[in-house]
Amino acid sequence: MLSASSPPMSWVSLLLTAWSSRAPSLLLVVMVSRDVGLRVGLEGVQTSMCSRWGSRVEEFNQGQDGDVVIGGLFNLHYQPPVIDQEFIKPPLYNPCTGLEVETLKSVYAMEFAVEEINRNPLILPGVKLNYRILDSCGRHPWVLHGAFSLVGGEMESCDSTAILPQSHVSGTSSAMRGGPSIPLIIGGASSTTAIILSRLLASLSVPVISYLASCPCLSDRHRFPNFFRTIPSDVYQAKTMARLAILFNWNWIGAVIANNDYGRLAIQLLEHLNKVNFTTPNGEEFFFQGADIPAAYDLVNWKTSPDGSLKLVLIGRVDGLELHLNKTSIQWTTGTSQVPISVCSESCPPGTRRANRKGEPVCCFDCIPCTDGEVSNETGSHQCRRCPVEFWSNPGNTACIPRKVDFLSFNETLGIILTTGAVSGVVVTTAVFVIFLCYHNTPVVRANNSELSFLLLLSLKLCFLCALVFIGRPSVWSCRLQQAAFGISFVLCVSCLQVKTMVVLAAFRSARPGAGGLMKWFGPGQQRGSVCFFTSIQVIICTIWLSLSPPIPHRDLGFQGSKVNLECAMSSVVGFAVVLGYIGFLACLCLLLAFLARKLPDNFNEAKFITFSMLIFCAVWVAFVPAYISSPGKYSVAVEIFAILASSYGLLMCIFAPKCFIILLRPERNTKKQLMGR
Repeated sequence: MLSASSPPMSWVSLLLTAWSSRAPSLLLVVMVSRDVGLRVGLEGVQTSMCSRWGSRVEEFNQGQDGDVVIGGLFNLHYQPPVIDQEFIKPPLYNPCTGLEVETLKSVYAMEFAVEEINRNPLILPGVKLNYRILDSCGRHPWVLHGAFSLVGGEMESCDSTAILPQSHVSGTSSAMRGGPSIPLIIGGASSTTAIILSRLLASLSVPVISYLASCPCLSDRHRFPNFFRTIPSDVYQAKTMARLAILFNWNWIGAVIANNDYGRLAIQLLEHLNKVNFTTPNGEEFFFQGADIPAAYDLVNWKTSPDGSLKLVLIGRVDGLELHLNKTSIQWTTGTSQVPISVCSESCPPGTRRANRKGEPVCCFDCIPCTDGEVSNETGSHQCRRCPVEFWSNPGNTACIPRKVDFLSFNETLGIILTTGAVSGVVVTTAVFVIFLCYHNTPVVRANNSELSFLLLLSLKLCFLCALVFIGRPSVWSCRLQQAAFGISFVLCVSCLQVKTMVVLAAFRSARPGAGGLMKWFGPGQQRGSVCFFTSIQVIICTIWLSLSPPIPHRDLGFQGSKVNLECAMSSVVGFAVVLGYIGFLACLCLLLAFLARKLPDNFNEAKFITFSMLIFCAVWVAFVPAYISSPGKYSVAVEIFAILASSYGLLMCIFAPKCFIILLRPERNTKKQLMGR
C-alpha cells in the first residue's frame, strides 16, 4: 500500500499500482481530505491511518471477530519520515513513503495463514482466529505505540483515512474506537525492534514472534523469555562459516555487515508456543528450541554457465551444526576446484614458527625454523617450545626426544685412534724392554744405569696403559682409577729420569779431587729408595684426594645438544691441581738437572736426551691446561689422553730410540772402547 498527503492542497489523488505476477493486480484510488475521511472498497482488507503525538500507523483488519486475535507489526514502507524540528511544539513525523513489496507479501502471508487455520478443523478445533496488523514504518516510537495499541485492545480516535471492504463499513467505527486485546504479536522486523518489543511486553507475558530478527542475543531465555522467531539465529551462520573455514584450512574470512544494532525479543501465548511441534505439508518438522527453530540452510555456489551467465547451484546443506558438503561440485573464482588460500602466506609447517612481517597485515608472515632444542609440532605455530632439560629436538624440530648419553667410547673414531696409539705405545715399550733385556750386558745398556732404564720402561708402559682407563663409559671405580693411575705412573716415570740425571751428575763430580765419597750416596739402593720416595709422595696425595673428594660419574645437562655428556666430574679441582703440580715440579727439577749435565761427555751420560724429553714433556702439559679447560664434554677427556700419549712417546723416543739404534743398527759402536774413546 502507498499513501501520501500534501498540506498545501485540499484534495490529492493517489494512484496505487502493485505487483503483476507475484500478487493479484490491484488498482486503488484514494481521495484524501485533511478534515474528512473517505472510505473506499478493497476486498478482504481495510486500512486506517492515524496521527498522534507525531506518530502514524496503518491497520489491516479481517473485519470479523475471533476467539483469539493475533497482532502484527510490519514495516510497510522503506522511506522513513523526516522529523519536523521547529522546537516550538512536539516533533511531528511526516508521512512514510515507498511501499515495501516484500513486507506486504508477509502481511498477506499472515492473513492467508490465519484463514487456512480457520478453514482446517484439525489444527485448532473450536477456536477461530482473527488478526490486527499495524504499519510501524521502521520507527521505534511507532513500534511502541502500535504494541500498546494491540495489547491494550484500543485504537485511539483521530482524524484518519480508512480503506475498508464495503461489506464491513458498518464495523469500521467500532474498530476505530477500540478492539480486543492481543495475546500474541507477530513483529520485530529487525533485531533492535524485537528487543524493544520483548522488553516491553515481557511483564505482560505477551509472546513476540519475529520473522526477521536473527541476533544470537535473543536466544537468551533469561533476558528474553517471551521471544520466538521463525528465522534461525545468526550463531548458526557464524558456526557454519567457522566450520567452512576449518574445512578449507582458512585462517580468516571477511564479512560484510550493516552498521546497526540487532534487536531483542518479546512474549495495519508463551506457555503454548514453547510446546509447538508440527509437520508442515512439505514434510518439514517445525518446533521451537528455546527461542529458536532448528537451523537449516542450503549452501549454494555461484557458477558460470557456458553462456557466461551466473547461476546458483546447490552444493550442500546445514542441519543445525551438521555440515553436508559436496566439495567436488564447488567452483571457485579461479575457475578450478582448488580451495583458495585465505592468507597471503602459506601456513608454517611443523618445526617452524610464524614471524610477522613489519608493516604488513597479520596474515603475511615468514616461517622461521626453530632453533636446536626447540620444537613446534603444529601447523601455523606462533612460537617454538623449548624441550625439557633431559630432551632435545629431533632433526626436523617437530618433537622432543630423549638426549643420548655421550662419552668417549672404544667404538667411535676418536676412541679407536687413541686406543690404537695407547696399545702401540705399550707394544713399542715392551719391544724396547725385550731388547734391553737381551742386551743387558752390553756397554750401552750398562753405561746408562740399566736398572733405572728397566724401571723407566715399566713406568712408560703403565703411562700408556693408564690412557685406556680414560676410554669407555665412566663408572665410580674407573673415575677413581684413571686419575690415580695417571698421577702415579707419570711421577714414577719422571722420578726415574730425575734419579738417572742425579747419578750422571754425581758420577762426574766424584771424579774431581776430594769428591771420591760422593757416589756412595747414589748407589743402587739409594737410587731405588729415591724413586720410591718421590713416588710415595704422589701416592699419598692421590690417596687423600680420592678418600675425601674423588671424581664421580656426572651427566652434564648444561651442554646444549642432542646428547648428554657423561664424564668424570672433578669434585675437588684442588686435588687434581696438586697431582698435576707435583708432576710438574718433578719435571721442572729434572729439566734443570739435565740442563746442568748437558755438556758432560756424551758417551757417558743421557743428560742431553733427558733434556729434550723433559722439554717435550713440559711443553705438552703446559699446553694441556688451557686445552682441557676449553674443551667440551668428552673432548676434554680426549685432550688428557692425547697429552698422556704425547708425553709418553716423547720420553720413549728421546731416551731409548738412540740406544736401540746403536744396539740394533750400529753394533760396532756398542763396545767399551767406543764408549771410552773420548
